[in-house]
Amino acid sequence: MENEQFEQRKEKLDELRSLGVNPFANNFKPEHVARELISGYGEMSEEELSSLEDVFSLAGRVVAVRDFGKSLFMHISDRTGRIQGYIKKDVIGEDELKFFKKFVDLGDILGIKGTLFKTRTGELTVNVSEFSLLTKSLHPLPEKWHGLKDVELRYRQRYLDLISNPEVKEIFLTRSRVVKLIREFMDQRDYVEVETPILNQIAGGAAAKPFETFHNALSMDLYLRIAPELFLKRLVVGGIERVYEIGRTFRNEGISTQHNPEFTIMELYEAYATYEDLMELIEELLCYLATEIKGSLNFEYGDLNIDMTRPWKRINILNSLRETIGEEVLSDEKKLFEKADSMGLEHHGMWGKAVTEIFEILIGDHLMDPTFVYGFPLDVSPLARTSEQDPKITDRFELYIAGREMANAFSELNDPIDQKERFQKQLELKERGDEEAHQMDEDYVTALEHGMPPAAGAGIGIDRLIMLLTNSLSIREVIFFPHLRPE
Repeated sequence: MENEQFEQRKEKLDELRSLGVNPFANNFKPEHVARELISGYGEMSEEELSSLEDVFSLAGRVVAVRDFGKSLFMHISDRTGRIQGYIKKDVIGEDELKFFKKFVDLGDILGIKGTLFKTRTGELTVNVSEFSLLTKSLHPLPEKWHGLKDVELRYRQRYLDLISNPEVKEIFLTRSRVVKLIREFMDQRDYVEVETPILNQIAGGAAAKPFETFHNALSMDLYLRIAPELFLKRLVVGGIERVYEIGRTFRNEGISTQHNPEFTIMELYEAYATYEDLMELIEELLCYLATEIKGSLNFEYGDLNIDMTRPWKRINILNSLRETIGEEVLSDEKKLFEKADSMGLEHHGMWGKAVTEIFEILIGDHLMDPTFVYGFPLDVSPLARTSEQDPKITDRFELYIAGREMANAFSELNDPIDQKERFQKQLELKERGDEEAHQMDEDYVTALEHGMPPAAGAGIGIDRLIMLLTNSLSIREVIFFPHLRPE
């Protein structure tokens, strides 16, 4: 059926050209948008509208047509919403009405001009005195255009999803607004926004498997960045004491409702701050966003009610595990590894890795209201400052909301000797088969040797944050073009 409609529309396209009509014209300048007219004139009476002499011009996609013989109603959709148009033979002329009926299909893009009136049902409508065919669509809109439901098709052809489902468009408009609000928040606190390289000689700054590529001119391997961390901290060394970046990062890992191989992160670094300072900053930021976007610190997320009222709960990872699996298992490496093995978790013979993996399954996945989890083991925190109270742990936290990690932060390790030793231990892990272990970054160590002020840094997953604020249960709902297997 669609192929048949495609051929019919193609014939119309050819006929339009034979008549000297450009089916892809670019000579119409809309001066108004649907929302502007509806908000500005929607409450006026018919009498008030009839006294207006203004002629309004809009452009948009034809999404509905109802033919009444000598007249027709249609709806066009622009970037702000939908508005109805009325085409009548007595106003527009018989030839123009015939042209519309013959050549204009659902999905075409029109420019229209006319005055405003209200129908008997009270709907604000443009009384069209002139229209221009601006783009001929060769494919019909999805059946029941107002509700494209095929999830796979929605992700593969996001443009149809946006046309068909206004609520999807609203998610992405909200995403843009959230990023704008984050920038305003950071700028007000004297942070400098920067851009750092995406193509890296060394994949550093996070524990993840990188994507590899090759630079022909330099004849060298490069990696898509897994985090901007080490470059941003070089800037702290250089005197940019409050710095942040919002950008894409890439990790060669699985795809799920929470993971996409490329995703957006914000990383921030502040000199003379501790990880506890960043708890306060992140609390303030996320509460600000919730208030601006949701209008409240209490809102629904799926089947959950999220309460973001400050102060947020703080729990120690080791104490919480001690209560769950017992001190005997936690303090005995053999028993801890056996516990991790029984749960099907990878730990590479690392006590800290087993601790964090077990914690995530037994506790982290069940933390619904905002909760800071602190006290992470040293061997899974190679860039974090060692706790002065316990040399086996670091001054690091992760933020959980709705059972998901939303942020990771720590007081930064700025001792170059210690940092180099930790990189060396990461190399040993890599040799033992841990593909996510850090590489040695000699230049970063050299930067630390020049002196980095005491500092704290954090990474916040923007996509997961948008999921929370738009009540989206899959990361694919908040990324325009998520990765999918080939058809």
